[in-house]
Amino acid sequence: MATREELADDLAQDVMAAMVRIGDPTLWEKIAKVIGAASPSSQEAFVTAMRIRMATQRGRTFLEQALAAAENPDLPPPELPANQLPSADGH
Repeated sequence: MATREELADDLAQDVMAAMVRIGDPTLWEKIAKVIGAASPSSQEAFVTAMRIRMATQRGRTFLEQALAAAENPDLPPPELPANQLPSADGH
């Protein structure tokens, strides 16, 4: 049998696709509430998997934009959201 984390990540992958398909970026939060009513530990695993997947997707999008800008000087460079700018010490 799959572990809680594997099951949560499988569901997170399906929810990511469903969010695009139905155009509801908050679907994952609704699913998390449904899961939490039955199993808080499964909810935690699902939320963690979703956050990792969403962060990775944002990172990939930024990378694609940076590469596109490097290949085409007419494109503006991607901008980091204000809350994600690196600090002066690089962290």
